[in-house]
Amino acid sequence: MHDVIELAQDLIARPSVTPDDAGCQDLIAERLRKAGFAIEHLPFGPVKNLWASHGSGSPVFVFLGHTDVVPTGPVEAWASDPFVPTIRDGKLYGRGAADMKGSVAAFVLALEEFVARHPHHRGTVALLLTSDEEGDAVDGVRRVVEHFRASGQHIDFCLTGEPSSKERLGDLLRVGRRGTLSGTLTVRGIQGHVAYPEKARNPIHQAMPALTELCARRWDEGFPREGDSLFPPSSFQISNIHAGTGANNVIPGACEVVFNFRYNPGWRAAELERDVHATLDRHGLEYSIAWHRGGEPFLTGEGALRRAAREVMIERCGVVPDENTGGGTSDARFIAPMGAEVVEMGPINASIHKVDEHVAVDELQRLPAIYREIVEKLLT
Repeated sequence: MHDVIELAQDLIARPSVTPDDAGCQDLIAERLRKAGFAIEHLPFGPVKNLWASHGSGSPVFVFLGHTDVVPTGPVEAWASDPFVPTIRDGKLYGRGAADMKGSVAAFVLALEEFVARHPHHRGTVALLLTSDEEGDAVDGVRRVVEHFRASGQHIDFCLTGEPSSKERLGDLLRVGRRGTLSGTLTVRGIQGHVAYPEKARNPIHQAMPALTELCARRWDEGFPREGDSLFPPSSFQISNIHAGTGANNVIPGACEVVFNFRYNPGWRAAELERDVHATLDRHGLEYSIAWHRGGEPFLTGEGALRRAAREVMIERCGVVPDENTGGGTSDARFIAPMGAEVVEMGPINASIHKVDEHVAVDELQRLPAIYREIVEKLLT
């Protein structure tokens, strides 16, 4: 059995539902310590973070990953226990197999091979892991980056192993991500009896025109901005609305609306917040908003990392990757503002977060060499 499969199985067997690491990082740290890596544990709150590095100086190449996984959902719906790694029909099944314990195992193998072949490589090669990617992403890479800024640690190149491939390994290279901004809007009204609306103020009715305007707006229209053409359109989406007492004859006193923006590099969170407030104010609402800035957008232009990844993917995977900025968010959004070139490349993402999550064994076995050769192009 290929060592990367064994390590992936060892990681999957640890039920590291976010933010629990369940011993994954200790296992990896011990392996990399034996390979000559310097190990630094960076815990913040309930979250474990691991920084393992080899070499010194610039350039600094970092593999970025996470050891936490999403909850399994109903265990009885799985064909086998989600935390008992199982190989069936050429696929490795288990929670985290694709997102992203398979990639993390491949990182470890790639790093071990790289330093064994190139013990005196130039610069620094490192692995950064967190147990807070699938959760709130507050005490994970976000906090590690704050620590790095304070300590003077810089990063030149970063590759994260998020499952990016669509139909076959290597058919997509993620070169950017939209930003994410969430808000919880509370519109205040006056509770009353539905038969006497003149004595109440219905916050749902009041909020509807403003929300309709926000939903209908084409956020990028009329504002051509650099890089926007490479991204899906900026989007405002309502994900939750709650109001009322449960009774059909009571006008509620408040309405809560949870929403999210996914936005292009031309926007910044502060600008979107300003525009939302202006819309709500124009409609005369009595309201408050609790904002959460999840991360600004980023785009990695043509450079050494993007070229190296493309060349290796073409040679090793036999396909020219689609280089795009789709999908949701990843911890890469915290690394890019450090001035690093950042790309994402990993297994097929069709089963992530689903029942019976899996990764193809043969594709997982190919990943360590792909990752190692990308590093070799930049550090040898």
